[in-house]
Parts: sequence; structure tokens; C-alpha cells
Amino acid sequence: MTRDRLVAMSAPVLEISGAALRLRGRELWSGLDLSVKPGEFVAVLGPSGSGKTTLLRSILGLQELSAGDIRVGGSPVRRGDRRIGYIPQQRPLPPGTSLRARDLVSLGIQGPRFGLPVPRRGDRERVDALLAGVGATAYADRPVGLLSGGEQQRLRVAQALADQPTLLLCDEPLSSLDLANQQAVTAIIDRERHERDAAVLFVTHDVNPILGHVDRILYIAGGRFTLGRPDEVLRSDVLTDLYGAPVHVLRAGGRLVVVGVPDADDHCDVPLTAIETEAGAA
Repeated sequence: MTRDRLVAMSAPVLEISGAALRLRGRELWSGLDLSVKPGEFVAVLGPSGSGKTTLLRSILGLQELSAGDIRVGGSPVRRGDRRIGYIPQQRPLPPGTSLRARDLVSLGIQGPRFGLPVPRRGDRERVDALLAGVGATAYADRPVGLLSGGEQQRLRVAQALADQPTLLLCDEPLSSLDLANQQAVTAIIDRERHERDAAVLFVTHDVNPILGHVDRILYIAGGRFTLGRPDEVLRSDVLTDLYGAPVHVLRAGGRLVVVGVPDADDHCDVPLTAIETEAGAA
């Protein structure tokens, strides 16, 4: 039986039903329904201010919905759910940070324990395995403040995978990374969903580095959204309808380029950066 067939038959890891969210009197989105199966990779695209990160915060139990329901593994979302792994944007740690790489990863294993964290039997072995899994063994004992942005981001991925989550939320995890580290981090995330059937919800402004891995795209803009396979969403007619203004998906040099995205308005803080995609992949 093919992987696609197995995914289709599996119970959803994430279920969002009739979700709506208003912030400061502005409706980000409403009537959002999304069901994500084990091992499925869903990219969330849209301009800044469209509510992509806020959607992740709602799934994490950090932002209350205005309407609707979110369930993970069949139960309501709650803060600190260890079934959910979270990878944030890459933000450099201060150069003077003396915490070692392995210490940073161990925080993901120790979790919210009361009092001072006391290592448990097997913790070191688990940390070593996580470090190896993200290719960070060589700098495991170096201060994190001395590591590159790509090396630090690998540690954040290791933290997120500490509890072998069934749902992995990724909030612009490739931002500010060079191409090599973008590919490396993407490969680690893709391996996790294939080997452990973790569902992936991946927020990004640029779909290019992950397009070959994406099963579906949730595109949010101007308080509206569309959901479908990449070849169903990244089309001129679909994006024109979504934005309510002419948007063109063009072929140029064997690539697809999305151009003509409207300027910022009451629904979008800034215009969407042009998206280029491999023509063959989309």
C-alpha cells in the first residue's frame, strides 16, 4: 500500500473546525476548516499580518479563537501539549550566551519540571541521539552564543523533536538561513514526518525550499483562504480570486513566479514577497 493511501486512511492528527479569529477588531480569518493526517506536510502561505503565526499560536493554546474548535489527536488543544513540537524563526542568540549546545537541547527533554532540572537516567543518551539526528554532534559542547545561525536553528529543531511529537509546527524556521542550512533543516523535518509519521504545519513566506515536500497549501490573504495541492493553489485564477485583484503566475526560465500581489491594505500589513517555484514541482 502506498504512503499516500495510508495517509488518506489515517485518523487526523490536527482537526480545525469553523475556526475564526479577531484581533483588535480585525477579522484575520473565519470559517477555517483543516484536517491534517499523520505524515502530511501542509505549507501555510500568505502576506505578513494575514494570521499565519496566530494560527500556530491558536493550535499551541496560546491564542483563544473567536469561534470554532481545534483538536489535536482528538482532544482539545492545551498549553504545553507534549504531542506538539514547535520550531520558531531563527533568531541569533547573544554571543555571550555560555549555555552549551547540549544544554539547550536538554531543555526540550526536561520540559516544565518543578524546581531545578535534575537529569534523569537516559537523558544524556537521548540528548546525544537528538544532536546526532540534526547533525550537531561536532559542536555539542560548544557555547551556543558562538554557533552560526544555521547551527543554532538545528538545535531548535532538536528541541522540538525531543518528545517525538505527532504534530510539528514550524514558524518561518528557514528565515535568515543560507541555502545549505535551509536544505539541511528542511531535510530533517521531512525525515521526521516520513520516519515517525509526524504531521507538519509549515508557515513560510517562501515556498521554494519546501515545495518538493509539500502535500497541500493553505493560502491566507485579506481575511480569506484557499486550500489545496500546490498545483491547485499556485495558479493565476485562484490567487486573483483570493486577493480580489489581478495576480499572475508566470513561467520564466523554467520557473514559476507570482507577481502583481496587491499592496498592503486594511487586511495586510505589507505586500507578499514574490514566490518563485520550480515549474516542474508545481
